[in-house]
Amino acid sequence: MTEQRPAALPLVLIGIFAGLLSGLFGVGGGLVIVPALVLILGMPQRLAAGTSVAAILPAAVVGAVSYAVQGQVDWVAALLLAAGIIVGSQLGSALLAKLPIRTLHWIFLVFVLVVIVSLWFVVPQRDSEIGMTWISGPLLVVTGFVTGVLSGVLGVGGGIIVVPVLMFFFGASDLVAKGTSLTMMIPGSISGTLANWRRKNVDLRTAAIVGVAASVMSPVGVLIATGIDPFWSNVVFSIFLVFVFAQLLGRRIRELRSRRREG
Repeated sequence: MTEQRPAALPLVLIGIFAGLLSGLFGVGGGLVIVPALVLILGMPQRLAAGTSVAAILPAAVVGAVSYAVQGQVDWVAALLLAAGIIVGSQLGSALLAKLPIRTLHWIFLVFVLVVIVSLWFVVPQRDSEIGMTWISGPLLVVTGFVTGVLSGVLGVGGGIIVVPVLMFFFGASDLVAKGTSLTMMIPGSISGTLANWRRKNVDLRTAAIVGVAASVMSPVGVLIATGIDPFWSNVVFSIFLVFVFAQLLGRRIRELRSRRREG
């Protein structure tokens, strides 16, 4: 835990933005929550990551329901992904407690960069479905496991991995990928939060405020997602990620320069 208690208003604003992106892109919102807690509110990286995993849950639940009502959730794929993410999030939480802070920062930067590049290689189609075969099932479990590890370490819901993977490798439409991704995040968030709570690596007050605000805006994001062209959805998402990447990279460069001056 931490003695720092961020004011409610900034947390609500962070949650509103994260919830909008959660519904729009099928992500948990960790790419907004973690940088905002670290850069704006000065929360330590580890605590921000753990808190983000908990804050993701309400938005994921509301977003998943919103997509499910429209028939945009592949329940079999979601269950297979969830089986992997539950185990992976436990490992990710353990790594979060042990990895050096500098390593966490660089992992997060590389992670965001990979996602930015991958978005330009995915051509989403609205009428596509996930093809289930004897090999796709185990691959979905493996995808969930890897996503769970990264989710626990980085504090993201995993949607920025799962959504492109479902579209590019499993042939899902962009809406089915987003709905399935949000559904998968629910058990992953619960599992990761329990692990972080045992390690005292989550601020539940902050997570509750951000999460409730995000859950209010998540359905709005879903409505926008259904009305926007999938190509332009990818373009907007990639632009946002470039902004996040630039902000975090700039912060790391300033920290390195400061240490060199002190040395």
